[in-house]
Parts: sequence; structure tokens; C-alpha cells
Amino acid sequence: MLAARRRLALAFLGALCLSAFSVGQGARAQQALAPALGQPVISINRPTALPAWALLERALLASAGEAAEIWADRYLDANGYVNVVERWGVSDGPDDIMEAIRGWPLAYAMGAPESVINRFEKAWEGHLRQFTKAKVAAVEMAKDGFYYKEFPTSYDWEHNGEGLQAFYYYGLGRPTSPVHHARARRFAGFYMNEDREAPNYDPEHKIIRSLFNGSRGPKLTPATPVDWDGDANPERATARFSTSSNIRGDHPLNLLTTTLAAQAYLLTHDGKYRTWLLEYVDAWRDRVAANSGNFPSNIGLDGTIGGEWGGKWYGGVFGWNSPETGRRNYVLRGPPAAFGQAFLLTGDAQYVDVLRRQVDNLYAASIVENGKVLLPHYYGDHDGTIGWYGYRQGEFFGTGALGNLSDLVIQLYLWSFNASDLERIPEEPSDRRSVKGWIRFLQGQDDAYPFEAMREDFERSRGAVERVLAASSGYSASPVPFESLANLTLGANNLYGSGDVLHSQVRYFDPERRRAGLSEDVAALVDRIGPDGIRLTLVNTSLVEHRSMIVQMGAYGEHQCVSASAGGKVTPVDAPYFTVRLAPGAGETLTIAMKRYVNDPTLAFPWDRGWWKEQPAPSGRGRRGGGPGGR
Repeated sequence: MLAARRRLALAFLGALCLSAFSVGQGARAQQALAPALGQPVISINRPTALPAWALLERALLASAGEAAEIWADRYLDANGYVNVVERWGVSDGPDDIMEAIRGWPLAYAMGAPESVINRFEKAWEGHLRQFTKAKVAAVEMAKDGFYYKEFPTSYDWEHNGEGLQAFYYYGLGRPTSPVHHARARRFAGFYMNEDREAPNYDPEHKIIRSLFNGSRGPKLTPATPVDWDGDANPERATARFSTSSNIRGDHPLNLLTTTLAAQAYLLTHDGKYRTWLLEYVDAWRDRVAANSGNFPSNIGLDGTIGGEWGGKWYGGVFGWNSPETGRRNYVLRGPPAAFGQAFLLTGDAQYVDVLRRQVDNLYAASIVENGKVLLPHYYGDHDGTIGWYGYRQGEFFGTGALGNLSDLVIQLYLWSFNASDLERIPEEPSDRRSVKGWIRFLQGQDDAYPFEAMREDFERSRGAVERVLAASSGYSASPVPFESLANLTLGANNLYGSGDVLHSQVRYFDPERRRAGLSEDVAALVDRIGPDGIRLTLVNTSLVEHRSMIVQMGAYGEHQCVSASAGGKVTPVDAPYFTVRLAPGAGETLTIAMKRYVNDPTLAFPWDRGWWKEQPAPSGRGRRGGGPGGR
């Protein structure tokens, strides 16, 4: 264990000193490369001074293997069980364990070592067995096990979504796993009435019937404080949830269930998953339109807005006017995922407009105080009136009360590139790692950002390793870095972990090792993102080995590359991806022109698609839903 810690501590220095001089076992400058799978092939031969960000990027990817090893060796037993006392509830449930390591599959899909995904699989499979066996007699949904059919029995989607984020990322690196396919179908089926034990969905009213739902179906009886937070601390549970018994009817949090259908569609391309997702999202779109652009926080069992809360559209647990003493307004947790997925599957920007209208309503109700724009966090009965209240500065949206509004505004900008969305991205303190700092970098305002952000991630990872090794019980957050890598290599943003697919500008595949992620020794940096394309720098940090890599447009090939320009030469592409071949020590900046959201998205790797061979390139946004990806 101590040796592993020393190896991690030396990884940064080792990468800077050795990465540029790595020696392979094959031939040197003229080694044979695997046949390119993405056409055309763009050759990068211009020698370049190896940038510090590229060496640090490779060091971060390498350190992920060491960090995952340390965490897994410290906290997992031979069965993959986590060394914790199994508890039910919001404070320390099974979702927290998977949330702690949610970035492992994403780090692997970006190019981290195989050991990262192997240790994740041990933890994931172990936690499924562990919490299927774990029971709490006092809790109705947990008396026979926390999980049933490898899925939460019946609970809310603030927590279900957090626990499943790693499952969604796993498909990025292991899309052909039969076990993963079976789970994706089964999990989505719990919300499509394919399992008689899980009648969660009402197809007539197009609602999910309770805030608590899962593999044992919806809970339609009142939720007790113990149902919410287990029996470990009943006084705390009562203090927080004594007024949160009415969980009947639909809630915007339930829109996170669409990620199950999206995942199943991206893996299988079975049209029923796309059909269900759009049916459910469209029903919510109609409700929002009927409610002046605001997402209602309760839909009754009869399908009416506010039907379980006396007609109050703002009623409901975790709603605009939540009775829960923490005043946790989780209305905007589910809609960005669901409506973003509908946009991904259709290319129809009207889904984005629904989200923007809700943000517009918040800004329309804003006030200015001492030169600062303050936004309301709640709506409802307050101080004898009904209306917006709970005003705070836009950058201070914590875990409760519209917890991911800042992330939503950034995602709106990256979906639409509207200047008004950009202006709404909140200013933050001088934190280079902040998402606002990343946006400033993309605007050309901070060239030092990539190195500084990755350096901070490396230091944060090293500190996390120290905490793991020092811990005497329980578990701590994972030391595997992934946030800055996703921002800078993929142009990806939505990493807050509520349970969503990945939205990114590009993704990479190694045709020689037949895996997802950056090829060995290759570093990538997305430094400009715009409506018509991106700018991408690729560097081969090896001075002796050629490298070959496929560059895909979007996380799922949803975009179409029109052309790639480098060194004054424009290469027509007209495909969802292309191949680059990098000479030793070579690097180049590519200006990539693209059409956005015109391809049918898929998790299939390029060599499992043959898209450019089998199908004509799409001519516009009309080609949706029946493409060849993954079939």
C-alpha cells in the first residue's frame, strides 16, 4: 500500500521526465500501424515542443490506475463489498458509495488504464450483491433488501440518479457487455410496464405514480421519516421529514428515469426506448406549457397539475414550496437530463427552449441588490403571500434549492451558443478549476487554465489518497481525477452526477488496442467550442512511437464532421469520425467544422458500426431514429 502511494506521488514528476522519451517494443519511426477505421486519415507529422498540459494530462490518466488500486484495496473485500455498515436513507445510503467512484468508468473511457475499469467492476458487482442482501426491518422498501433485481426497490431519484451515474458512464467503455445490455433493458423496463412487479408508469396519464419508485413499484402510501432516512437516527429523520409524507403522483425528479431508456437505446437501438422517452418528456413539455413555462412540482394520479396538493402546481416534496425543513427544491434536477436526451435523440432544439423558458422565468422574477442579481429559489406560500421567494446570488446554488441551475445555464449555452445564455453563467471566485473558469478559457481569456486545472486535480487526487490511507473506517471520496480531463479533452460539461448521459464535443478511440479513450501517449485539448465546430489540439508525447487514433464527433457520434483543417490544408470528412496518425513527437491544432445533432446516436465503437461504409452521410437534421449505429 505504501509503495502504491509513493508511485502515485511520483506519477506527475515521472510523466514530465519520462513520457516524452518512452520506448516501445516495436519498430521506431516506421512502425506498422493498424488499419485506419475512420475515413479519411489525417496525418500529423509536424514536430512540436511538448506542452506542459499534454504531459500533465498523460500523468493524470496514468495516476487513475494507481488511485483506483489504492481505494479498492483499502475499502473492498474479496467479494467486492464496501467496508461500511449498510444504511438506508438520504444520509448514507448505497447510492453514496457508487457516487463516490462515479468517475471511474468515465476516466477509463477517456484513456485511463484497464485496471480502473476492472476495479470498478469489482466494486459495482460487489455493491449489487451487498445491498441486495442488506435489510432494514423497519423500512417497508428495505425489509427484504435495499435492491431487488439489482435495482433500488423504491426510492426518490435525487438518490437513485446519483447511484446510477457510474452505470451510465460504464457503457462508454464497455458497450458490448452482455450483462450490461441485460441490465439496461431490465432497468428501463421497470418504467415501461414490462415487469408486473414494477407498475411505476401510468401510460394513460403519462406519469410515474410516486416520488418513490423502483424495482418493486411505486410507493403510494404515506412515507414516514424512517422510510426517508432509515432507523439509525430516528430523531434526525423525524426532524427533517415529519412533513414529507405525501409522495403520491409525479415529480420533475422522476424525469431522471429517462436516462435508463436513453442508455438502453444507445446500446441496442431498439426503437421502443426512444418512443417511451419522448412520450414521457412530451407529456411534461405539455404540462410546462400549460403552467406558464414553469415545471410543476406535483402531478396528481389523475394527471392534473398539483392534483395531490390541492391544485397547487408548486406543491410537493422536493418541490418549489417543499414542506421538508431543508427547503430542498429539486425541480431542476430531472428536466435537464430528460430534455437534453430528447434533444440528443431528435435534434429538435424546442426541447432546449423548454428549459430556457424556465430559466427565463427565474430571471424575470429576479431582483438587484447592491449591484448583484439575486434569483428566487422557491415559489409558493410564504409570509402570507404566494409568489417567488428565497432570493440569493446566482453563483451560490448549493446542493438544495435549484442545486444545478448553474450547470443548466452552462449546458444551455453549449447546446445553443446563445449570447444570452453565456451572459447568465454566474461569476465565481478566482477558482481556476471552476466551470466558469473553463468557459473563460474557451473564450480565449485564460491560456494557463488547462495546466492549472489539471494540476489542481492532481493535487486533489493526491490529497484524497492520503485521506483514504489514513481512514480508520467507512470510506472516502475517490481519488480518481476526471472533471478537468472531461472538460478539456472531450469538451464535456454535465458532470454533476445526478444521473445523465454524457454530452461532449468529441470522443476518442484507440484502433490498435480496440478500446475507448485516447491512444497511448496522445494528449488532446479542446480550446474553442462554437455552433459550427471546435478547435482541437492533438500531441503525441512519445518521441519514438507512431500513434493512431479515431476522433468521433460527440459522445455518441451524434454530430457530423464536415471537414478538418490543419496547417493550411482542409481535409473533407463528411462522416461522424475520422482517423489521425501522429508521428513521434508531432502535434497539430485542428479546426473541425461540424453539423450538430444530425446523426442517430450510439454507444457502439466505430469498428462495430462501419457507418461511413454502410450509409450515406446525412444531409440534414431529418435523419433521426433509424440510423445504423450499433445495429
